[in-house]
Amino acid sequence: MPTILVLAEHTDGAAKKTAFELLSLARRLGTPVAVALGPGASATANALAGYGATAVYVDESADYVSHPVVPTAEALAYLVGEIGADVVLLPSGPDGKEAGGRLAVKLGSGVITDAVDVTADLVAEQSVFGGSTVVHSRVTHGVPVITVRPNSVPAEQESAAGEVRPFAAPVSEAARAVSVTARRAAEKTGRPELTEAAIVVSGGRGVGGEEQFAVIERLADALGAAVGASRAATDAGWYPHQFQVGQTGKTVSPQLYIASGISGAIQHRAGMQTSKTIVAINKDPEAPIFDLVDFGVVGDLHVVVPALADEIVRRKA
Repeated sequence: MPTILVLAEHTDGAAKKTAFELLSLARRLGTPVAVALGPGASATANALAGYGATAVYVDESADYVSHPVVPTAEALAYLVGEIGADVVLLPSGPDGKEAGGRLAVKLGSGVITDAVDVTADLVAEQSVFGGSTVVHSRVTHGVPVITVRPNSVPAEQESAAGEVRPFAAPVSEAARAVSVTARRAAEKTGRPELTEAAIVVSGGRGVGGEEQFAVIERLADALGAAVGASRAATDAGWYPHQFQVGQTGKTVSPQLYIASGISGAIQHRAGMQTSKTIVAINKDPEAPIFDLVDFGVVGDLHVVVPALADEIVRRKA
């Protein structure tokens, strides 16, 4: 069976949800092997083994946090050669896509980004042109490098050996040419990270203002969801730009996406239309968002959203 190398991202030794999703996908394609990089990498082994990693290659060098992306690409290229990997899967975030592109150049291979599925014969499905077209792509030269959107593949547990195999990648001096000089911790909200959340509740221009976003947050908290916002809302200063969903913001693909007071311009749709179930709440029955949704509610979000949150809280009590 082909060897599938999975980049398992982690935070201080806690594997991210994307790592479990990629391992679940890798099991469909061949034999999953994980690689975890940076301080605390060894602590991921047990969790990764629970999702099918037959081995976990770890390099705990601080280079991977002190220098952005390039050392990761070099480590992956080194491992591909060492273990004879047939495919490399990475999470489709900013770092994963850059590392994937650099890795493909180093390997002389093709790269596919933002896949939402991969078949057993390595055909990747992508949603392109603002989501108006679904394409199927295959790498025809070298070791395929594929980045996969979070929440595209369900994370399914299946125990494997997960043997820890330390290694030391030969990171070049050129990879250390750019360094991280300062870090500022993101403010903790207690909510899931936007791009990894299984449920996202977003607000748009129809919310009406910064203070009114509290109704969006209350529904999100009732559902255990992340909060998103349209570009109109973030440009107006009603919600921080890091929560913008759309073509110029973040791309999300949750199991459930609730759009409140969002008209559904193509810019926003490009960032969320691969969501599994989409619900829209808008008082304009002609809003373009209704062309995309699975369920639509025509009504004032300031009436509908609080009532929905109240009912969810009541049922959970």
